[in-house]
Amino acid sequence: MSTPPGYRVWALPGIPEVRPGDDLVKLLSAAATADGTPGLADGDILLVTSKIVSKAEGRILRAADREAAIDAEAVRVVARRGGLRIVQNRLGLVMAAAGVDASNTEAGTVLLLPEDPDASARALRAGLRETLGVDVGVVITDTFGRPWRSGLTDVAIGAAGVRVLDDLRGGEDTHGNPLSVTVVATGDELAAAGDLVKGKTGGLPVAVVRGLAHAVTGGAAGAAAGEDGPGARALVRSAEDDMFRLGTSEAVREAVSLRRTVREFTDAPVDGGAVRRAVEAAVTAPAPHHTTPWRFVLLESEESRTRLLDAMRDAWIADLRGDGFSEESIAKRIRRGDVLRKAPYLVVPCLVMDGSHTYPDARRNAAEREMFVVAAGAGVQNFLVALAGERLGSAWVSSTMFCADVVRDVLDLPREWDPMGAVAVGHAAAPPKPRAARGADAFISVR
Repeated sequence: MSTPPGYRVWALPGIPEVRPGDDLVKLLSAAATADGTPGLADGDILLVTSKIVSKAEGRILRAADREAAIDAEAVRVVARRGGLRIVQNRLGLVMAAAGVDASNTEAGTVLLLPEDPDASARALRAGLRETLGVDVGVVITDTFGRPWRSGLTDVAIGAAGVRVLDDLRGGEDTHGNPLSVTVVATGDELAAAGDLVKGKTGGLPVAVVRGLAHAVTGGAAGAAAGEDGPGARALVRSAEDDMFRLGTSEAVREAVSLRRTVREFTDAPVDGGAVRRAVEAAVTAPAPHHTTPWRFVLLESEESRTRLLDAMRDAWIADLRGDGFSEESIAKRIRRGDVLRKAPYLVVPCLVMDGSHTYPDARRNAAEREMFVVAAGAGVQNFLVALAGERLGSAWVSSTMFCADVVRDVLDLPREWDPMGAVAVGHAAAPPKPRAARGADAFISVR
């Protein structure tokens, strides 16, 4: 009977308090070769807490204001709740407080993460090879919380000589099913295994794993030739692949700001399902009297779009001629409607006054309609924001409101449906130009 797979992990005792400028290789070597320890062998993996790396590298900052240190390390805020900030730091890591730590360091100081954890891991690996003559892998670890999961665990933030990702795609499982998405985060699994024996309060900042030599890259000669591997940077998910980059509040604000008017679209088709999901978001807008005053006409065929836009163009030209504009001026104005013609998908939002109240005077009847129009506008805004969340560009154009009867006739809509403009939908041909920030103060009057 073959030996079942397994490995051994133990904490490495005997490492003193690390101070700036200490030779960490020397400290690790002494601890690893002390009497009573198993020593180090080729294929072992050292799991080193980032705190002692930061201390040796002098990443200790005198800071009365920890928040200022977090600001300096943060690239963007992912989520904020009360005094807690989850941020992405300059290493690409998304974590609480950018990894700025006020624990296990002297009062009045904070500890920053290593400047380059992968480089730190490479230096430790090379130093241990030179000092002890062994080829080991090195993983530098730090403690993370995780989305959707309670509790903390250690993960890899730096690595050398370790296959931090085990890509099983292209293989088969035990039933012969193809593996198409399975990539195992070996670096993080190793970090978590080490934390089980290091603990958070035992003063044991280093652990050793033995029995997983297959996760170590190259031999001594190979490592000297540059086979340290890609490092833990390979574990950081790119922005393009990250489906959950923001917390709830931040995502809402980001989605609102992503809603930009797009006037040039690619030829890529629009997913009708995405548009329907945007409609579902639209009809969550507030409305008077518990009514549902929104209707959305989806023009999914080119024939229906062309028929409507041709009829609207003719009505517009007739209005402009009646206003006395020259044919040259009319042609120039008509070109403003090209954004609707160039879009691969059009939506006509409509207002329906179902459930509205009728009053004996014009003043209140006018206010009643305005109330419904505001609700329709809220629905349109929800719709545009949701489209942005679906990575679809859009442009709201008011033109259908100026020829409502034409729109109703061409689209065979009920007479009580009032068109509230048209929305061009598609994939943006180019990123929108930067928009100047608008502070709230210019739009606020406090009483």
